[in-house]
Amino acid sequence: MAYVIGVDCGTSGTKTVLFDEKGSVIASHTVEYPMYQPKNGYAEQDPADWANAMLTTIQAVMGKSGVSKNDVIGIGISGQMHGLVMLDGEGKVLRKSIIWCDQRTEAEVEQMNKLLGREKLIEITANPALTGWTAAKILWVKNNEPDIYEKCRHILLPKDYLRYVLTGEFATEVSDASGMQLLDVPHRCWSSEVCSALGIDMDMLAKVYESCEVTGKLTAKAAELTGLNAGTIVVGGAGDNAAAAIGTGVAEDGKAFTTIGTSGVVFAHTSDIAIDPKGRVHTCCAAVPNAWHVMGVTQGAGLSLKWFRDNFCAAEKETAKYMGVDEYYLMDKEAATVPVGAERLLYLPYLMGERTPHLDPNARGMFFGLSAMHTKKHMLRAVLEGVSYSLRDCVEVFREMDINVSDMMACGGGGTSPLWRSMLADLYNCPVKTVASKEGPALGVALLALTGAGVYSSVPEACKAVVTTDKVQQPNEENVPVYESYYQLYHEIYPAVKAQCAKLAKL
Repeated sequence: MAYVIGVDCGTSGTKTVLFDEKGSVIASHTVEYPMYQPKNGYAEQDPADWANAMLTTIQAVMGKSGVSKNDVIGIGISGQMHGLVMLDGEGKVLRKSIIWCDQRTEAEVEQMNKLLGREKLIEITANPALTGWTAAKILWVKNNEPDIYEKCRHILLPKDYLRYVLTGEFATEVSDASGMQLLDVPHRCWSSEVCSALGIDMDMLAKVYESCEVTGKLTAKAAELTGLNAGTIVVGGAGDNAAAAIGTGVAEDGKAFTTIGTSGVVFAHTSDIAIDPKGRVHTCCAAVPNAWHVMGVTQGAGLSLKWFRDNFCAAEKETAKYMGVDEYYLMDKEAATVPVGAERLLYLPYLMGERTPHLDPNARGMFFGLSAMHTKKHMLRAVLEGVSYSLRDCVEVFREMDINVSDMMACGGGGTSPLWRSMLADLYNCPVKTVASKEGPALGVALLALTGAGVYSSVPEACKAVVTTDKVQQPNEENVPVYESYYQLYHEIYPAVKAQCAKLAKL
């Protein structure tokens, strides 16, 4: 039996899973690390934390499993997208990584639009200039930390820094590179026109591969640190959402998924490139060669629930310890006691600005309709529903673009919640399925590794062989019109206060 390792470098932690060639989990281990917010709207992480977490978790799964290192044939890496990692000529990290949810680059977005124009950016990169994406972060460092920029010789994404730690290779792949806003997305290569206009030296960018291609092999040093064999292949891997798509079988037309992690995503596969001219959803290269995906993103999905848990649910945390259950399980049970609509309480999940459909870094979260009769349980349910409304916003844009979202899978931490899945089914008015494997991105990059190692001949073949459906949540006919009424009101609230949020940002 052959085995592969899937490494998933997330925002809250890195999870590594050892799979056999049939996609069965042999061992899993997670290490968490902090996020730094030195100013309002800033978000950074230390790449050393990611590297240490990866090395520790690979060692742990090998130790737990008893699998021989001689039977591990490949590694795939998934990672949070858009983060900026800057290295000097010796490969040393120059500063903390500015990560995906950072919103400091509003001036740089304006600069990009002046230098290239919104329409040209969408034509080449398939997306408008975005505060959270990598190109604007590079310009921010160039504008605000010129001494660091001057020393920079290599620019990598989070998972590609981990690849460098393992292989010594400066490489990336099309799905994650699509989120840098330097890639010619229709042609799947770096854009000399964009780089030239922004004054970014293309020599600093890594070589671009397809996601299932071999990008390098484990060095002797990395082998010693992980307990694996030197020479073990490392494939391109994928950005977290592209990896989750493969892990949920979304590798052909007509298939889509919703994931609720720190951020929330609605994602659909397409063989033909589709670009929203308004820039409300993102088009990127898929982890399947010669295919693309369209993706709507809400910034504060699981982040909203975690924020609520950490600040208001100390009792649930304590009770969960005594009961031996997860605190989110108890929170779900509490929210389920509150009726649909949380008795006229709405929550807008814009804790870190918002992408789809507003593209507004000044957007901020709020409870709307709060009254003296509302309790913590009502607020908890409103948070769950508010995130669901924000994901419905993404689906509405897809429907405008004639993209099929009727075959919907659910994944991510939020996808494990029956209550949250029922909300999505009612708001989408279609069945929401889960897959038998809960590993999402880690399984996705493991399938890419199995394809790169030749166990499967193509990524869709790997998906069909391994990914199976578990649960199916049907919409509740009684709830659908009730949610629809609340969603229509939700949809009106932020446009009505957008100008006030902009004023608040300047206070």
